[in-house]
Formats: sequence, C-alpha cells, structure tokens
Amino acid sequence: MRYSRLDAKDYARERMTGIWAAALMPFRADLSVDEQGFRGNLRHWVDDLGVDGVFISGKQGEFFSMSVAERKRSFELALEAVGGRAGTIMSCSDQNMDVVIDLARHAQVIGADAIVVHAPVLHFLHAQDETLYAYYKAISEAVDIGIAMWSHPDSGYLMSPELCARIAELPNIVAIKYSVPREMYATLTRIAGDKLIVSTASEEEWFDNIVELGWRLYLCSSPPYLLQTKVDRRMREYTDLAFRGEVARAKAVRDSLDPVRQAIKRTRPAEKPPAHSKYWQELLGQVGGRVRPPMLELTKTEKDATRAAFAACGLRLPGALRSSAA
Repeated sequence: MRYSRLDAKDYARERMTGIWAAALMPFRADLSVDEQGFRGNLRHWVDDLGVDGVFISGKQGEFFSMSVAERKRSFELALEAVGGRAGTIMSCSDQNMDVVIDLARHAQVIGADAIVVHAPVLHFLHAQDETLYAYYKAISEAVDIGIAMWSHPDSGYLMSPELCARIAELPNIVAIKYSVPREMYATLTRIAGDKLIVSTASEEEWFDNIVELGWRLYLCSSPPYLLQTKVDRRMREYTDLAFRGEVARAKAVRDSLDPVRQAIKRTRPAEKPPAHSKYWQELLGQVGGRVRPPMLELTKTEKDATRAAFAACGLRLPGALRSSAA
C-alpha cells in the first residue's frame, strides 16, 4: 500500500477529489465478463471524459450476480486500465463478513486507493447502531486500506449522521457515500467533515454541494460517463468552474445538461436501470453489453424510445458517432 493505516485519512484527503464514476460491468452475450470492453470503458472515462476516479463492482456493477473470483478480477482489471492515472475504490460490499474482508485484503494487496462497504441489510433489527459500529470496527481492524462507508435505503434503514461521525473516529474510515436526504448529509458534513469525506451519488445536487457545502468529491454514479462525450464534457466543465468559484458560469453549464438528464429519466423503465444505462452507453459508443439475471433487458420498444430521446437530448457527439446515431 501507498500509506499506513494511520495515514489513511490524510491520503484520502489528498487523493479522493473530483469526479468519481461508478462502473457498470459489461457482460457478453453468453453473460461472461467482457474484460476488453470493461478496460476500454474505463480508459475512455479517464482519458477522454476527465473522470478522476472509478468505483468498481458496486450495485450498478451488478456485484450481486458476480462470483468472488470475478469481483477480484474486476479490481485487477481496473488497476490495469487506470492505475496511476485515476483513483480506484473497490466495492467489497457483501452480507457475508468473510467475503467483505477477503475482498478488502485483495484490494489492499493489489494497490487500490480505497474500498467501499455498504451498510448490511439488517431487516430483522429495529435498532442497528451498536451492530453497525461493531461491523465497521471489525472491518477497520482487519485491513489497513482506507474504507468508505455507504448508507442507502436498500439496507432497510439509514445510518444517522451521529452514528457515521462516531464510526469516522476509526483511523482508516475515510469517506462515506451517503445516499440520504440532503439535510442528513449536510449535518454530517458539519459535524464530521474534518475527519470524514462526505459525498452522495446525486449528480443533480453536486453543483449545490460544491458551492454550499464546500465538497470536493463526487462519489459516485454513472452520470460522469452518461452525460458526457469526448467533445462534450459539461459535467467536467461545470465542476471545474465551481471549484474555481466561478459560480454563475458553472450554474449555466450545469443547467444546460437538463435536457440530457430528462431524456435519461423519461426513458428509464422502473425495473431496468442497469439495462437502460448500458444501452445509453452503447449509443455513446461505449461497451454496454447484457445484464445478468435477475436483472431484465430492455424490449425493442424501450430501446426505440431511448434512442429517439438520445438523438434529441443535445449531447454533442464525435463525428463517427453522430453518423451512426443518425
């Protein structure tokens, strides 16, 4: 590792900044991992779209359908593709603690910058705080690598800002992807922002969080590579403007992406976010591929509606893509 357990927070402050994207995992027609396509996507995001870091094998990456060996391989592929040119955070989330720690140790050995572990599903508990503190403490003590927490409604509860602040006292708890209402993550930023990098996955709130909360990390979802092309890097542009304090210009660029956001929202079937995002990737010239069961594929009608919305959304495309989209 590039840092010690006790230096994890300082390393994260230095390294975990800018726009980080949560990777989808492209599967081939036979549902095997498309390693070449995955590496190509990652390189495109970093080299052409200006993405600062990648989040590997999370929910959007369909980790729940992957074997432990496939997840470890995905970590290795990411480092092969972007290591040294962008940050890496590896999702080690699992209901089985042994799997979490096994994945975390692998990420540490191969040189990832950090890991993320989501709060486990505890639907059989009505009070979770002591369980969750013990959970993250056990992981923290098992590895030296920096750990990002992740709290979201899928777990069946939300971790309170006060609990997150308590867990952040552990030396290698460095960040949180906090998928909660804004008042909760604003509170956590206020009470623990000196020892924990707070972020959320909402791109629509990213600009406001830079300006109003002083955030410097977008952690993370698919908009960095769904809202941008090599010749149209408006998320990168408004982020950099906001970082420089050019708020009015940044807001104008941010607002100009509304037609793209609405085109994605309007055509995304409620039960098919991964398939829809992968098809949008393909329209952008990236590798999308299939989804694994139990996820559902798009129908032809859904693809036709998505393609029409894509063509009208106003994203500027490189010449070859413009011709193929037409």
